[in-house]
Amino acid sequence: MLEDIKTNVERLISLYEKEKQRADALAGQLAQSEETVRSYQAQITELNGQIDNLKLSFAFSGAGDTVLAKERIDKLVREIDKCIKLLEKES
Repeated sequence: MLEDIKTNVERLISLYEKEKQRADALAGQLAQSEETVRSYQAQITELNGQIDNLKLSFAFSGAGDTVLAKERIDKLVREIDKCIKLLEKES
């Protein structure tokens, strides 16, 4: 009976060590995934900025259709006005 308990404790310790190793490996993968997510978020932010810059330069360039360019500029002005109003409310 004592031998069975000893065997069970050894098996339990072995299982614990395996699970601890597995948990450590998963924690490492999680940290790596979180770093990847942060990298992608930074890249998305940068690309969104580039898109905004391209939209703005295209709107102001008047490339092709002046009516379309005027509509884009008007839309940008409305968005800026909305932002200003929101900022005024926060003050």
